[in-house]
Amino acid sequence: MNKTEKTQVIEELVEQLNANNKIYLADCSTLTVEKVNAFRKQCFEKKVSITVVKNTLLKKAIERANDSKLAELIPALKGETALMFTEVSNSPAKIIKNFRKGNQKPALKAAYVEEMIFIGDAQLDALAGLKSKNELIGEVISLLQSPIQRVLGALENKGGSEDAAA
Repeated sequence: MNKTEKTQVIEELVEQLNANNKIYLADCSTLTVEKVNAFRKQCFEKKVSITVVKNTLLKKAIERANDSKLAELIPALKGETALMFTEVSNSPAKIIKNFRKGNQKPALKAAYVEEMIFIGDAQLDALAGLKSKNELIGEVISLLQSPIQRVLGALENKGGSEDAAA
């Protein structure tokens, strides 16, 4: 790869980093080609983009990115790195967790989710437990509906007891 190609890759990575606030770094080394393809397929089905990147190029892109907090990801750039972008904050964590049942790979190196940094594979459960935007909206709606349902239920019960008395 010549200097021009490297510069172009770095610029593309900077654009992707600036456009996303849910970024995962994973280690897929030691996985067979068959397993890597299966992992990529699961990512594709869940609308998670995944690419393997050179650590040196990703480091330069992180240094040039708009968010200075991304610099905290740099120590995780060792070995093979798969870069994952998503719209749903917990999708990559769930994919990694479900895929590796019994295996040690893929492993979570680090993640940047909604301006928070998560370092290390030990954070996988915390990330998988994050609620997506739609899940949070659903919870708020159900919380808002429950008092209304109680009032309606009480009114129905009161109306039913008046009919029985008449």
